[in-house]
Amino acid sequence: MPSRMEHAMEIVMFTFHKFAGNKGYLTKEDLRLLMEKGFPGFLENQKDPLAVNNIMKDPEQCRDGKVGFQSFFSLIAGFTIAHKTIS
Repeated sequence: MPSRMEHAMEIVMFTFHKFAGNKGYLTKEDLRLLMEKGFPGFLENQKDPLAVNNIMKDPEQCRDGKVGFQSFFSLIAGFTIAHKTIS
């Protein structure tokens, strides 16, 4: 039986692949949809409306319009840190 952390990682991987489909990366539109569906509470309740925009503008995230899993995972870490900072 997986630990809670392993289960959380499985959910992150599953969610990425659900929105990426067979192409193996997220487009900016895929990422926008994933954020709206996966983080509705965070997006609605954040105190700094620019936090999401600043993270999304990170050149590492959407440099070529494609977000691979590693960049997606970094993005999720950024959202986690931003949420902790602004809560």
